[in-house]
Amino acid sequence: MIEIERKFLVTSLGFKSEAHKKTRIIQAYLNSHPERSVRIRIKGNQGVLTVKGKGNASGTSRFEWEKEITVAEAESLLPLCEKGSIHKTRYEIPVGNHIFEVDEFYDDNQGLIIAEVELSEENEFFEKPLWLGKEVTGDAKYYNSKLIAIPFCEW
Repeated sequence: MIEIERKFLVTSLGFKSEAHKKTRIIQAYLNSHPERSVRIRIKGNQGVLTVKGKGNASGTSRFEWEKEITVAEAESLLPLCEKGSIHKTRYEIPVGNHIFEVDEFYDDNQGLIIAEVELSEENEFFEKPLWLGKEVTGDAKYYNSKLIAIPFCEW
């Protein structure tokens, strides 16, 4: 239940031609406290309830628990969420032995594109695709919960 991931900015749209899957996502937060967050997500035709804990010092590892729920259940929880939501398309791109998830944001976060790669250990080697830019792991302003409060258009 410990998630280990690294986040990067994306420097070009080249990832789109390499994607083997793309899914629209809407998400909002029942709680976005810095020590923990509780997220509701509609990902395509699936609902997900996620609890995340505070990250370690590097921001690479943190507790994550997920439970699949129906889209109807997720939709019924959205009105209970804090103000604001995230709208994005997630692209899944295989690179070497890993899958990069690239999020292209919309609305107030239009123009922001972030790639994440999940790892089995913090120092695990992974291939870096050409479109991968600056690492932003641990930079809280790139957390989805923060992008609701202070969206990319206000930076």
